[in-house]
Amino acid sequence: MQYQSASFYLPHKTPMIMIDKVHLVDDQQSICSVKVTKDGILSPFLNDDDQLPNFFAIELMAQTIGVWNGYHDAKKNHSPQLGMLLGGRAIKTSLPAFALDSELIITANLILVDSKLANFDCHITIDQQCVASGKLNVYEPDHSELDLLFGSQRLGG
Repeated sequence: MQYQSASFYLPHKTPMIMIDKVHLVDDQQSICSVKVTKDGILSPFLNDDDQLPNFFAIELMAQTIGVWNGYHDAKKNHSPQLGMLLGGRAIKTSLPAFALDSELIITANLILVDSKLANFDCHITIDQQCVASGKLNVYEPDHSELDLLFGSQRLGG
């Protein structure tokens, strides 16, 4: 299946879009990728050694979840909605940073979803080796909740 770019499914604006390609989205999972390059979408976030610090793994996982949600919104002719990361459990990384020219494959597997809350088991691989993992809890606020949080400053508001 042919997918749009990740930016189509996310409510983010550049430079905060950190996912490049969408490989798969279905009812239970989302698989996306991004390559660590000096001139790519991750370049604003590289450290002095031209590596991506490992703490960005959580945002990469969250954006892969965002792609999952945005894809399902698009199927209903809705625009991408802002989601919130409530927290994570068992977040682990095996590298201090992701090296230049590494291709990061990010997978988010749905564990539980209701109307506003969801939980995903996520992992990032490089060359088929898991380098980061964790379970993320996310929440999709409705328009009135966004107004309370952000007032007129919110996206699309």
